[in-house]
Amino acid sequence: MEVISMHQAKSTLSQLVKRAATGETILLGAYGKVEAKLAPVAESAAPTKKIGVLAGKLVVPEDFDAPLPDDVLQTFEGTAE
Repeated sequence: MEVISMHQAKSTLSQLVKRAATGETILLGAYGKVEAKLAPVAESAAPTKKIGVLAGKLVVPEDFDAPLPDDVLQTFEGTAE
């Protein structure tokens, strides 16, 4: 495989990215020594999100939105003695 020089890669980056997007792996380096690889992104690289995975596993108490006790509220506000 051909090693593309850094200078050539800087000059033709958009073209190299297009080539990589089509599935080609591009080797970059200096003096024929490979230093980096430009490769296509795997389609499954993004994690899949599952909505509702915790459905039925969490319990929200009835008083979850009740006011905090005075001592706890004072601690948060920095007015506790």
